Amino acid sequence: MKALIENTWYKGGWLQWLLWPLSWLFIAIAASRRLAFRLGIIKPVALDLPVIIVGNISIGGAGKTPMVLHLIQLCQALGLRPGVVSRGYGGCYQGDYHWVKASDTAQWVGDEPKLIHARTQVPMVVASKRGLAAKLLQDSGLVDVIIADDGLQHYALSRDIELVLVDGERRFGNGLRIPAGPLREGVNRLEEVDAVICNGGKPKPGEFAMQLQAGPLQSLTDSALIDTTQPIVAMAGIGNPQRFADALIGQGYSLEAFYPLSDHQAMEQQTLAPMLAHDRALVMTEKDAVKCNQIQWPEGAQVYWQPVNAQLPREFDELIEQKLRKLLNGI
Repeated sequence: MKALIENTWYKGGWLQWLLWPLSWLFIAIAASRRLAFRLGIIKPVALDLPVIIVGNISIGGAGKTPMVLHLIQLCQALGLRPGVVSRGYGGCYQGDYHWVKASDTAQWVGDEPKLIHARTQVPMVVASKRGLAAKLLQDSGLVDVIIADDGLQHYALSRDIELVLVDGERRFGNGLRIPAGPLREGVNRLEEVDAVICNGGKPKPGEFAMQLQAGPLQSLTDSALIDTTQPIVAMAGIGNPQRFADALIGQGYSLEAFYPLSDHQAMEQQTLAPMLAHDRALVMTEKDAVKCNQIQWPEGAQVYWQPVNAQLPREFDELIEQKLRKLLNGI
């Protein structure tokens, strides 16, 4: 069913019109909630530190995690101490919030928080109420700026800078709202944000182009590194799995088989068994690799993951630097 709905979102079809009345219900609920915040009926959590929101207006991945990592590096280069808040989607942590630790598993805190913290070790709190998480970071005295991962529609959290990621290949699909289309908010929402970042494809006028630069393969099984002359099997459990397959092909790898999985899908022994049965090197995304801590790899298995880093124009970094300096009185 999920595949049918996504196919409708990006290729059209009769199902979108069947779901269209439900989209109007979604629009009404979302609009009334946002109006309540604008009128002050519901007040967002007020913070003294700058808050950078990283999000998108559509369902699915568009490169938010690489953008968060890029912002962390940018803030640190400016001498700032960034912290990150996230919902921790897919995690099973107990309580209203959780401070992410190096010993946490992706199953406990969610795959994206695990990846971000493993890469950066910056202070990070996961909570369903991101305003609570941000307040905890602020009160800790450990951070100067807060980055909210996937928080565009979380209006209970005040914000100073809004950044929207767009999948440059899929864009906004059929342009309809959930569930008839992939949009959480209308395209006119882009006119209100500080920057629109186009990940891949051809950016529209006014958008910043972002490219994902792949790093060297990393082994999960202490195997010798492979080269592009060796056929591989690949898998990806991200918002747009085909993007990973295309990237590997673009690097010169020959894919014997590719397994697209659902975003945030758990990594279990039975899920990986058919991939390993090819007796080829298995390559996955970093987001999938952080979920493999409980996997018992067969003897001789070659399993790798590939890190990616966001590459953005200097103009984007200068825009963020300028806004942060203004918010922090000339850091």
